[in-house]
Amino acid sequence: MTEQQDHTHALPEGFPLEAESARVVGALIEKSMTTPDNYPLSLNAVTTACNQVSNRNPVVDYSEDMVERTLRALADHGIASLYHKPGDRVVKYVHKLERALGIGPEATSVLAVLLLRGDQTPGELRQRTERYGTFDSPAAVEATLSEMMSFTPALVQRLPRQPGQKEQRYRQLIAGDLSTARTEFVPAVDTTPTATAPESDQPLASNAHDKLADRVARLERRLDALLDALGVDNI
Repeated sequence: MTEQQDHTHALPEGFPLEAESARVVGALIEKSMTTPDNYPLSLNAVTTACNQVSNRNPVVDYSEDMVERTLRALADHGIASLYHKPGDRVVKYVHKLERALGIGPEATSVLAVLLLRGDQTPGELRQRTERYGTFDSPAAVEATLSEMMSFTPALVQRLPRQPGQKEQRYRQLIAGDLSTARTEFVPAVDTTPTATAPESDQPLASNAHDKLADRVARLERRLDALLDALGVDNI
């Protein structure tokens, strides 16, 4: 993407993406570029990629049912597709974002990071796409962002510089507000007969479990923030 052009076209059906669709598409793109030997992805692998704690903002906890519904909706719009090779025991999935939007791997990698992590500076995009292998210099990132803004409608926008910021951030425009990504967690139900604990003990056990889960989530967020501050891209 070295020569800037004017790309005038309407976004295809299915855009803008819902928050859940954005997470699924971003995860598929990321894994296609960083772990190509394990791509396409099974439903379980897509779910795990969506729910991982590192390199994700916000952190979510999607059920396989939700991810499967989202994948099928994306397939209906040609943004993803099912991939089944003879001999495979499970259906796998691939993204079709490049074809759907008419873009190259550079813009695709930028969109993946923006879909998975929210607004980013060019420096952050350069660092966080290193594993993707699509850019050889900071200037290449800037050139790609400029071309993505030349699309009509634009694929990204440059945000106003905030006080204290050295670089301006960029936001993707192919999905809605990603902060609305909801968590759907369906706990497994144990049907094995067990002795019933005294009714007064059950709320206490549940409360203790919730407190532990909240503490773990807080620690994970603090770890991610520390790694970001140190400039470490935690995989």
